[in-house]
Amino acid sequence: MATCRGIDVSAYQGAQDWNAWKKQGVVFAFAKASEGQSTHDPRFATHITGIKAAGLVPGGYHFAWPTQSAAKEAANYISAVRPYAGKGFTHWLDLERYSDGRNYSGRTATQIRAYVTTWIGAVQAAFPGQRVGVYTSASDLAAGHVPAGVPLWYPAYPGARVDTYAEAEAAAQPRPSGWTPLIWQFTSDPDGPARIDQSIAYMSAADFRAWAAGTTPRQQEDDMPLTDADARRVWAYSHGDKPDVHQTLATAATQSTAAAAGIRSLTAQVAALTATVGKLAQGGGLDAAEIKAAAEAGAQAALDKLADALKEA
Repeated sequence: MATCRGIDVSAYQGAQDWNAWKKQGVVFAFAKASEGQSTHDPRFATHITGIKAAGLVPGGYHFAWPTQSAAKEAANYISAVRPYAGKGFTHWLDLERYSDGRNYSGRTATQIRAYVTTWIGAVQAAFPGQRVGVYTSASDLAAGHVPAGVPLWYPAYPGARVDTYAEAEAAAQPRPSGWTPLIWQFTSDPDGPARIDQSIAYMSAADFRAWAAGTTPRQQEDDMPLTDADARRVWAYSHGDKPDVHQTLATAATQSTAAAAGIRSLTAQVAALTATVGKLAQGGGLDAAEIKAAAEAGAQAALDKLADALKEA
């Protein structure tokens, strides 16, 4: 299976020689941008500027506090990365429980999933066409904290038997709770002096760059265009006429092999957003204005992405 290599950094790591990392075969690098409702990582600007200058696929990540407002946390992240985000920039929600549980305290699985859905929707609305995924563990996946169809960056550490890129590339791809990770972070204590988290993505370097840029890898482009009727129905929905969007998406998915995976993801996002509004209204931790804004932003972003896909098809 084709793979490519990456690393991630935060304030715990000092200045890096990003060109040296690139020469070692690293293709992508992600930097912590923010945490909670107001904290920005003090080294993010330095890290992300170097990552982009070296020509690596860049990404930012936000450490999640599901006990707080997802809308406010998304706004905090968006403000941190906006000066650097553009085509090919990837966005990640770091969903992991502190050892003492303080960032999950008192939240149900349903509420955490609603938080994730709202955060993703807000970031997608802020950065149309850019990839948004989740970094999370097997326990969070098993608890149902992540909506279906979201790109997954998965941490799991086999220890000394897999602590180099070569060993990770030779190992079986993880399959936690039926998920297929796009990226596997295989060590948080790497072999050697660098001591930087290492990951592999399950795409070639060229395909990963294409994915990050919002395009479909070449080998998946043998599609049959969607019908004009389907395109009109999606256009009508996004402009105020509300036919059954789920049926439209389902029909479209059967008629375009290239767009099918993306459409299934969008269908899941719209369904999750629809379900989330009711759950949030019953005590999800947001006020009515935040619920409405998050739901509308997420659904509109999904529809806008689908409309773009239809134009390309």
